[in-house]
Amino acid sequence: MAITDLLLLLLAVTHADCFPFSAGVRETAAEEWQLAQKHLKQFNKLRAEPEGETTVMQEKLREVQKFFGLQVTGKLDTKSLGLNTNAQYVDSDTKQHGAKWPRTNLTFRIVNYTTDLRKSEVDKAISKAFNIWSSVTPLLFRRVYKGKADIMISFGTKEHGDLTPFDGPGGFLAHAYPPGEGLGGDTHFDDDETWTRDSTGFNLFWVAAHEFGHALGLSHSKDPGALMYQFYSYNQGYPLSQNDVSEIQALYGEWPNPTIQDIKPKPAAPEKCDPMLTIDAVTELRGEIVVFKDRYHWRLHPQHVEAHQELIKFNWPFLPNEVDAAYENPQKDRVFIFSGIKMWALNGYNLEEGYPKYIHKLGLPKNVRRIDAAVNIQKTGKTLLFSGDQYWSYDEDSNTMDTGFPRQIEEDYPGIGPKVDAAVYQYGYLYFFHKHHRYEYSYTEKKLRAIQQTNTILNC
Repeated sequence: MAITDLLLLLLAVTHADCFPFSAGVRETAAEEWQLAQKHLKQFNKLRAEPEGETTVMQEKLREVQKFFGLQVTGKLDTKSLGLNTNAQYVDSDTKQHGAKWPRTNLTFRIVNYTTDLRKSEVDKAISKAFNIWSSVTPLLFRRVYKGKADIMISFGTKEHGDLTPFDGPGGFLAHAYPPGEGLGGDTHFDDDETWTRDSTGFNLFWVAAHEFGHALGLSHSKDPGALMYQFYSYNQGYPLSQNDVSEIQALYGEWPNPTIQDIKPKPAAPEKCDPMLTIDAVTELRGEIVVFKDRYHWRLHPQHVEAHQELIKFNWPFLPNEVDAAYENPQKDRVFIFSGIKMWALNGYNLEEGYPKYIHKLGLPKNVRRIDAAVNIQKTGKTLLFSGDQYWSYDEDSNTMDTGFPRQIEEDYPGIGPKVDAAVYQYGYLYFFHKHHRYEYSYTEKKLRAIQQTNTILNC
């Protein structure tokens, strides 16, 4: 989540744009260009100048155009920037220019500090962020205290000297330049943000590690679980994914550090059209379908063919990394999430007061340690809870378990097998998921109608 410095301004080589989790995804270079113009106008940087007059703005544009190997015009236009409105310009531009440092011994300097943290805490976060990248490459980082370093680190607000003004609290968190002389590697943090050591505010270590990835030549990753994904989502633990490691080693080579052999990069995000895909849970959410898998979820809007993948903690930072089951009660406008012996009630993206609670509050016996699947039948007001080879029926109106349960899954729903991974109810059909199969079961006919691959739910 960062945008390389004048990348917001120029859009030519957008490497990094730090956003809070509520920011929308900008998918095309044309949208980026429009945003750059709007952002510059907001700070009066695109005002008309007398013909023939040389301005500070033109000089800065020339400097940056030269830095990125663009036509040096001093003008902000798509021709001089070589803007390709039909492509992800960042990735193609990075590969075209081969942005990387020609050496592995690099220096950095912390020019100033934020008042949100003690200087020692800032020093520790910056050092730790560099160590993340040196642990998997031959790169070595040495701090200097004066003069020009390869990577100059500073905190600033609004217009802070590079014609890429920050926008106040929220929005852009930081930006960094790709490798190169002069501007190359410089990394700036918006001091209007609240910088922290934990999950409150914005975690400085996490954002710094992301920004230094850009300062080393990485662009944004398409993997929502990667450190180099374009949106901020703080997670505890080792921040690099296998995708991050592969990309940085493609630039600088491998360097297995014996001190981190016990730390494994996070696996790549699951592929939605994998024919062997299994899922953990599925639910509706105000008209959308949400499918959970590992620490990720896909959101599928009825008017969109493409499912959008994100980390669970991207939208619900208070939820655990893995979900066992989920269902929506549309009458109460609540989604219930299960993980282990606990359950969470969501009002959209907010946690209901009093949650999480133990699943046994629903009336389940104490020997049930997890819910495998859950589904609400709107026409009956009942919620079916599956665990092992049994299931229960919960009355949403009386908040009690129905008598006569548990019952055997295989006995009441023949053909789907003895266990269920996930379930959802739509248009009179119950859809059960187990391993890589989806079972379409007619609720009124009590009959199995079709068996398809699990990934069918994601339009594969």
